[in-house]
Amino acid sequence: MMTNMTTGFIARLRNNDEAAWFELWETFGPVIRIQLSRWGRGRIGVETVRDLSQETLAALSNSIERYDPARGARFSTWLLAIAKHVLGDEIDRRMALKRGGGKANAQFDESWMKADASQGVDKQYETSIFCAKVEAAIRMVERETDFTDFSIYRMRVLDGQSGKEVAVSIGVSEPTISRRLAKIRGVLRNRLSEVITTYSFTKEELEEAQRNGLELNPNSEGGGETGPADKSADAMFDEAIAEIYHRQMQLRAEDEQALLG
Repeated sequence: MMTNMTTGFIARLRNNDEAAWFELWETFGPVIRIQLSRWGRGRIGVETVRDLSQETLAALSNSIERYDPARGARFSTWLLAIAKHVLGDEIDRRMALKRGGGKANAQFDESWMKADASQGVDKQYETSIFCAKVEAAIRMVERETDFTDFSIYRMRVLDGQSGKEVAVSIGVSEPTISRRLAKIRGVLRNRLSEVITTYSFTKEELEEAQRNGLELNPNSEGGGETGPADKSADAMFDEAIAEIYHRQMQLRAEDEQALLG
């Protein structure tokens, strides 16, 4: 299932839009580096992981013209297949050097472009990719909204403080906290929808938010009025956002620690 946002993002990559490539690597670079480290299982060091992550980005650039999302591959499968190719090529090269000979780079196998459940993509990896999308949406909201409004959302949802604690800290009433919280939540739902749409090449990916407790359109069938069901959806949304955010922060910390050696 392709959308205008998805095809538009691919077009930006194909046109060598530096902002698009930076956005891609800012969002998914840590996931790929962690995955490379796990695959390497001690056979490759920190410097090699850094080099291979950059080579993965270069390989993405070189293969983007041949990429055909209409063949059914998930976005995450695209990234994973290229990272595996880069790592495998490096290990093969090292083995060849040990044997005293050289080895030409292997050709990139494009069979991964087909939707195939037998490929068995690691669930932990898929979860990390989705969490990275959520984090990207949170960053967007933080950049574009009022500092105080986002601080309220951060304290109330991401830090888990009570409404009363946040109200005392900010110096406003609890009803004001609730209104500003709802404002940021609404913006975040919109940005999540945009990010997920941009990086989703399949129907399954587009439905990931719902499966992870993130209801993006709670009022779509209720005429826009807020009711008990909507409040329940809001609470579930905030809880899911907090859980995903903290999981992503753990991955970021693991990545930073690895980069520092």
